[in-house]
Amino acid sequence: MKCRQSVRALTSLIASLALLSCAANPPLAPIGAEPINPSADATDLAAIYAELGKEGGRVFTLDPAISTIRIYAFRGGKAAKLGHNHVLSAPRFSGYCYLPGEGVNNARFDLQFRLDQLELDNPDYRARLGGAFAATLSPGDVESVRAHMLGEENLQAERFPFVRIHSLRIVGESPKFAAAIRVELHGRQREMWVPLTVDGLPDRLSVSGSLVLRQTEFDVQPYSVLGGFLAMQDELVIEFNLVGT
Repeated sequence: MKCRQSVRALTSLIASLALLSCAANPPLAPIGAEPINPSADATDLAAIYAELGKEGGRVFTLDPAISTIRIYAFRGGKAAKLGHNHVLSAPRFSGYCYLPGEGVNNARFDLQFRLDQLELDNPDYRARLGGAFAATLSPGDVESVRAHMLGEENLQAERFPFVRIHSLRIVGESPKFAAAIRVELHGRQREMWVPLTVDGLPDRLSVSGSLVLRQTEFDVQPYSVLGGFLAMQDELVIEFNLVGT
């Protein structure tokens, strides 16, 4: 009897840890990413793009109501099957795109959203994904994941609330482009190239693409417990379809 009770208690403990996958982790040492001011307020993108519009060309305002941003986080560790994958979305964001009169040499775009406004594990999104995302998490489970994922041991959303993406260079021709972007996360900045598909011009703008971020490259420690027995993978996948008018 005592043996069975001990097994049940251990199983319950492992299941709880698998759900959260978020015990305290020691902070990472700096890895060379460019630090920024963590207390900076949201950039006034509207003012910036209003000035760009005065130079000619077209300014598109990205609309969160008809756009999608999805972030996928994956379970890992030796006991990955006991954990959960997670899908996050950004129902609120600010974004603009400027297209000059000719070519894309001077085109640019900016996107920013707050980590503390992310939606976690929407059951409809999980159901549509199916597969390894099909499991439905209770509201209490979701709030526990939020507290740990955005808390002091991981993304530190209170200290570093903003995720910002700024284009540095755009090349290509409609409908296929490549953009060099600067990503700001957790008070660090990284540069990378991403492929983009652009449709709907000239009256409407629809931009779709995806990118992969490694948390450790932004000085973030991925979740890990029991010496890595349960963990979250370093890589985050971001998919987006941004619509502007």
